[in-house]
Amino acid sequence: MIPVVLESTRVRLDVPTRADTAAIVAGCQDPDVARWTTVPQPYGPEHARSFVDALVGPGWASDREYTWAIRRSGSALLEGVIGYRTERRDVGFWLAPAARGAGLVHDALELVVTWAFEQGAPDVAWECYEGNTSSAAVARAAGFSFTGSGPAANPGRDGGPTPAWHARRRADGAPASDLSWPTASFAHSV
Repeated sequence: MIPVVLESTRVRLDVPTRADTAAIVAGCQDPDVARWTTVPQPYGPEHARSFVDALVGPGWASDREYTWAIRRSGSALLEGVIGYRTERRDVGFWLAPAARGAGLVHDALELVVTWAFEQGAPDVAWECYEGNTSSAAVARAAGFSFTGSGPAANPGRDGGPTPAWHARRRADGAPASDLSWPTASFAHSV
């Protein structure tokens, strides 16, 4: 697929490029990004270049994974990344500390989910490692239904299974589950 740009009044999603290397490296230094994702640690410019060259471009070209840079409207600065994997119809994201609390990831998630539904996806899945209350709060606020706990689809950085919270949002608007979100996920607001 040819990469698409998605926009709201607050956020612009476009393809990360090598020009974003410094911003990607800076974002991946954040202890929360390191804790809740599988980005290599330590994370250097070579990792960012490999991410852009080996994942972003080929992901779009093969229709396996669509990856966007999260930027504030009117800004060229990459402040996070959001991706949609077609095989599992799932989303994942990270946001740099300075961008948190401005609604950027909420808008980005809504844009990507709406786009996936427009492409014919019947639902979109989300997961985070157990305890990532900030990510859970974003998913909950975006209308995802908690569907349970279990192993993460992606193994942890050490290759082993990692406990995760799972949720799903259906295109038809019906709840994907009647389970309650873990109490801990209500500790943070969007």
